[in-house]
Amino acid sequence: MSPVLADVLQVSALIVALALVHRPLGDYMAAVFTSGKHLRVEKWIYRAVGANPDTEMRWPAYLRGVLAFSAISVLFLYLILRIQDDLPGSLGFAAITPDQAFNTAASFVSNTNWQSYSGESSMGHVAQTAGLAVQNFVSAAVGIAVAVALVRGFARSRTGELGNFWADLVRGVVRILIPISVIAAVLLVAAGAVQNFAGIHELTTVTGQTQSISPGAVASQEAIKDLGTNGGGYFNANSSHPFENPNGFSNLLTIFLLLVIPFSLPRTFGKMVGSVRQGYAIVGAMATIWFVGVVLVTWLEYAHPGTASQLAGGAMEGKEQRFGEGASSLFAVSTTMTSTGSVNSFHDSFGGLSGGVLLLGMMLGEIAPGGVGSGLYGMLIMAVVAVFIAGLMVGRTPEYLGKKIGTREMKYAACYILITPALVLTGTAIAMATGNGESSMTNTGAHGFSEVLYAYTSASNNNGSAFAGFGANTEFHNTALGLCMLLGRFLPMVFVLALAGSLAEQQPVPETAGTLRTEKPLFTGLLVGTIMIITGLTFFPALALGPLAEGLAA
Repeated sequence: MSPVLADVLQVSALIVALALVHRPLGDYMAAVFTSGKHLRVEKWIYRAVGANPDTEMRWPAYLRGVLAFSAISVLFLYLILRIQDDLPGSLGFAAITPDQAFNTAASFVSNTNWQSYSGESSMGHVAQTAGLAVQNFVSAAVGIAVAVALVRGFARSRTGELGNFWADLVRGVVRILIPISVIAAVLLVAAGAVQNFAGIHELTTVTGQTQSISPGAVASQEAIKDLGTNGGGYFNANSSHPFENPNGFSNLLTIFLLLVIPFSLPRTFGKMVGSVRQGYAIVGAMATIWFVGVVLVTWLEYAHPGTASQLAGGAMEGKEQRFGEGASSLFAVSTTMTSTGSVNSFHDSFGGLSGGVLLLGMMLGEIAPGGVGSGLYGMLIMAVVAVFIAGLMVGRTPEYLGKKIGTREMKYAACYILITPALVLTGTAIAMATGNGESSMTNTGAHGFSEVLYAYTSASNNNGSAFAGFGANTEFHNTALGLCMLLGRFLPMVFVLALAGSLAEQQPVPETAGTLRTEKPLFTGLLVGTIMIITGLTFFPALALGPLAEGLAA
């Protein structure tokens, strides 16, 4: 079978699997967040934290719950990392330094999972499981909760109440993330992924050298790191390591896990607002951008110039021979268009133009399909902007799902859109101006600049993947990137919840002959165009200095 045919079949199988799961999983999640019943285990959790799950919250109270829980999570994880050497199962590893502990705590709580350390030589069993793996669950659930709150803002009227944060958080973990993660972990173990709590093994290689092998609860952490669009690897090589990603089946399974909840949440949105066709319009925009990205990166990597690349059948440097160009490109696009730092190849080795597409996937705000929860609320914000633009074009008051999009709503949407570009461009500029960016580059010129731009784009958009050539483990970068992660995660949530509260207070506007049909393919096209124009105008100068300059010079 030719590599191209194998790639086509792989993408086709993935699309079919996602399509089959889209409806049942989307309907199930809608039922989870509209049910009035609480499971017994959920009641125990509510009692333990002192929360009343039946108390409705307005957006300020909902936001306080999000921020309070996340702040406590940062402090708890920071403490675990700082006292790791005194904990059981530390495997003899030292405590993490203050700057790196802050960076790691900010990273995992913000659902970024950026790593400036090597997991197998830095983290013991307690830090990996009680610290990092726990945050993989709850940080993903926070994203889902905020998305559900925004959906309720569209679905409800004449009330400012958005549900209960603690109920949404607990249900997301107990009813969605844990059950799917258990199934995925079993499948990964069956595929050959490692799952144990053994100590470090000292082995002698064929050359007579000694090598340390760190096992651990890899499969269970791999399952939630991908399902929750967390990223981050148990090992430094991430999903190119055979303990994490043993074969082609596990590789396709992990890509499926990256995409399954983000691509199913639009169905949940459609069910909760009473029109599944609205959900189809949103998922159509997500799928269009994702598919174009997959095709572009795969084609650019196969067509990479150079004799060595042509003889190898593509630009194979930095890519696993087990997976090849197609699977590496598919994984790379899926991980950068979701808020996932998981990688099965090193993005530093991608060509200038294909690396630019990966950067663009993050710069879009990771909405195609985006992170768990964050992808949906990011896309809905862009839908509000698209409706506003359409209203201006026809001279009519913009409306979306029966809610007027006025001055207040557009201010919230505009603030949301401006936050991450400001963090990306300001962070990159400061790093370059102070010399900290240049000193951390592995490469020079346009490619070296792309390494710095990629790092701050990844952190500010809560992605977590890296170009792999960037030396991020310095006090400056650990601190600066940690701040970008926290601000890039929680500042947008402020405006998402404020918008949700504003929408929930409105009285529905009756649909008329002049109402924009937002469930039609025409609106999907308008939405995609709006996203590309806003992103292009914002980031084109920075992209021109990095990946575009490198690609055109090749």
